[in-house]
Amino acid sequence: MSAGWVAGTVRAKALVGRYPGTAGVREIARGPTLDDALRRLATTPYGRYTRTATDLRTAQRAVSATLLWHLRVLAGWLPRGGARLLVPLAAGFEIANVASRLPPEGRRAEALEPHRLGALETAWRSLEHAGTPAEIRAALAASSWGDPGGDTPWALVTGMRMAAVRRTAVTVQPARRWARGRAVLLVARELFVHQRSLPEPVLRDAARLLGRRAAAASTYQEFRECLPSSAEWALKDVDEPGDLWRAEARWWRTVQADGAAWVREGRYGPRVVVGAVALLSVDAWRARAALESAARGGRPGEVFDALV
Repeated sequence: MSAGWVAGTVRAKALVGRYPGTAGVREIARGPTLDDALRRLATTPYGRYTRTATDLRTAQRAVSATLLWHLRVLAGWLPRGGARLLVPLAAGFEIANVASRLPPEGRRAEALEPHRLGALETAWRSLEHAGTPAEIRAALAASSWGDPGGDTPWALVTGMRMAAVRRTAVTVQPARRWARGRAVLLVARELFVHQRSLPEPVLRDAARLLGRRAAAASTYQEFRECLPSSAEWALKDVDEPGDLWRAEARWWRTVQADGAAWVREGRYGPRVVVGAVALLSVDAWRARAALESAARGGRPGEVFDALV
C-alpha cells in the first residue's frame, strides 16, 4: 500500500472521529430552538461554517459546505488519481449548483453562492458559464455526465442524479450496492409517486443497473418483483410508494453500517476511505434533519427517529 493511501486513510479516520455521530445529532435535534441547535453545532466541525447562519436554510447549507470542505481536504491527502474515487461520491454538490440555477416555474430564483468543488468537480467550469437550460444540457452532454435527455429543470436534475448513480457504480467498486439502491429509489419515486416517464438516458441507465424488466414495470408491485437480488433490499417491507421515505432512511442506515464496518477494518486503502466518506455524508444528512427538528420546537418525530 502506497504512503499516499496510508496518509489518506489516517486522515479519513481522524475526520470521522470529530463528527458528532448519532448521539450528538440527537442532542442537536432536541433544540428546542434553531439557535440552541446552532450553539451545539458550534462545538463540532460544522461550527466553522454555521457560525454565521441566521436561518434554517443557511444553516443546512453550511452543514453541506462543511462536508464538501472535508471531502476536498481528504482528496488532497490521497495519492495521485485517488481523488477520482471521490468525484462520483461528491456529485450531489455539482447537482445542487445546477439545481440552484433552475428554480421551479413561478418561483423567484434565489442567488446562491455555488459550492466550490475544486478537484471534485466533474464539469462545473463549463456548466457555470451555461446561460440557459439548453446550454446546460449541451455542457452536460459534452462531459462525463452525459446527455440528461431533456432541458427542462426536472429532466436536467433527474438526468444528473441517475448519471451520478451510474458513475458511482462504475468507478467506486465498494459503493456499487449503494448505487443500485439509490437507482431503485430514484426510479420508484419518479414513476410511482410523481407519475412521470423517465427520459431515455435515465431509463437506459436504470435498465443497466436494475434490469430491463424492472425499468419497464408499469406498477409499483411489478417493479418490486422484477428487481434483481442485488437491489431488492432497497424496497424490502415498503409495500406502497407513499412509504418510500422509509426506504430512503433504510438506504442511509445501510450506507452507515457498511461505512462503519470498513472504517473498523483497520486496513489502509480505498475501501476505508469510501467508508469514511459514507459516515461523513450520513452525519451531515442527519445534522441537516436535526436542524429542521430543532427549528420546529425540538420534538423529533417518527421521521427523524427513522433516520437515526
